[in-house]
Amino acid sequence: MSQLFGYSLERAKKDSAKGPSFVRKESDDAATPVAGGGYFGTAIDLDGTYKDENDLIRRYRAMSIHPECDRAIDDVVNEAIAGELDDSPVDVELSNLKVSGTIKKRIREEFFNILRLLDFDKKAYDIFRRWYIDGKIYYHKMIDTKNPRGGITELRYIDPRKIRKVVELERPKDKQFVDPRTMEAQIAGKSAEYYVYNPKGLRAMETSGIKVAPDAIAFAHSGLKDMNKNVIMSHLHKSIKALNQLRMIEDSLVIYRLSRAPERRIFYIDVGNLPKQKAEQYLREVMSRYRNKLVYNADTGEIRDDRKFMSMLEDFWLPRREGGRGTEITTLPGGQNLGELEDVKYFQKKLYRALNVPESRLESDSTFNLGRAAEITRDEVKFQKFVTRLRKKFSELFHDLLKTQLVLKGIISIEEWDDMSEHIQYDFVADNYFSELKDQEILNERLNLVNVMDPFAGRYFSVEHIRRKILRQSDSEIKEIDKAIKKEIASGQLPDPASIDPVTGEPIAGGGMEQPMEEPTEDITSTGVEAVAPQDYKRGEF
Repeated sequence: MSQLFGYSLERAKKDSAKGPSFVRKESDDAATPVAGGGYFGTAIDLDGTYKDENDLIRRYRAMSIHPECDRAIDDVVNEAIAGELDDSPVDVELSNLKVSGTIKKRIREEFFNILRLLDFDKKAYDIFRRWYIDGKIYYHKMIDTKNPRGGITELRYIDPRKIRKVVELERPKDKQFVDPRTMEAQIAGKSAEYYVYNPKGLRAMETSGIKVAPDAIAFAHSGLKDMNKNVIMSHLHKSIKALNQLRMIEDSLVIYRLSRAPERRIFYIDVGNLPKQKAEQYLREVMSRYRNKLVYNADTGEIRDDRKFMSMLEDFWLPRREGGRGTEITTLPGGQNLGELEDVKYFQKKLYRALNVPESRLESDSTFNLGRAAEITRDEVKFQKFVTRLRKKFSELFHDLLKTQLVLKGIISIEEWDDMSEHIQYDFVADNYFSELKDQEILNERLNLVNVMDPFAGRYFSVEHIRRKILRQSDSEIKEIDKAIKKEIASGQLPDPASIDPVTGEPIAGGGMEQPMEEPTEDITSTGVEAVAPQDYKRGEF
């Protein structure tokens, strides 16, 4: 990799136990395989769907400007990137990572350094939106070559139309089994990965560019891949047809309304016994005398009388010979049912379904109840799961940057990262109001169930079972809660459960066992009133 522009994170050299394979390793980043020493290029789609990835990205960006599509994208990005002004949109979760507290502290510090380099607190919405529309995002990880242990110094955004990943396969000695189209026989040879960058853009058959080491590029993609053409697609791809249909319906609706909305008149002009030429001349004179041709200039906002042009909205002028009914004016009715928009609403809903956004969000006057979990629609649940998947795929950007930062600064090695990476998660801040109401509703339902099961605790259910299965408390939460309860009892904030009657909930006299009532020594008290037996008190007869 020394001949490439950039840097490489080297692993410890060790012999691989893997044998050769006749199948090329699948790459989920749509890297283009090329033969060593050969040329670089991609196939052209002759069907006309799209020529290359650049054509797709331009189409996605044009789609994002459309009002309905922009509104749907805005809903997706707002759900994925939430948080208050004083809150970071994302945090690193290290609860499952089995390392020392010092290492965890260093990892958190470097993660926040990455967020600072990205300016994620301010640009989180723009970065996620850019990734969602294009389907991929690239950053150049810049370091100080004289002091690489200083880590990443700057992150620069790279237009995805100007960069592409390439896998170069070594040519086998036996060229008899080489397929020049699939390169499948070259699997047994070693391969080298790098990025090709061209500031002018990489077209379908572009071959020139700068080779960049893969460790110098941070890359995250949507996860959608055209397996037939080996192209990464955006989540907007499946909505291309729906958006085009909506556009055509709206344009045709506008044309129809403009052409059928006005009431046009038919003028029957009596020309008598005039010859044909003179009759036509007389008809033109009458038209120019009574006809109004008002034209609105949208650029200047002026209205002028322009009689040189004909339009489809003008009146009809027809000659009539002698013997007819003479000059007559009739009116053609305008178009009917011009206010119906059912077809437009259908394609709008179809577009929202293609973008995985609930149709209920299309209606501006519709309300979304956040109070009861049972009232949340199935579409909203599916939408939340879709947003969660988007967050997972976008987190690959943080994963790559964090790996480079930790390895460069010598906090961990590459081999240690391979073992730790699966235990490092990223926690995105949810919508505070919605998540709070949802958590409260779920906790309320759990507590109601605990209240129903409480009389059976100790007979059919244990307390530990209720805490683990019903309240969904983890081992760490149980230990933390028990410790806090003991501390609050010792400080006097909570009463001791041993001093509380479990049936009545009243404190027990003496702070312990209930004291038995004393038996009366005499039947008649000093006041002359007959004494009452203790069993009669319990029956409530006196």
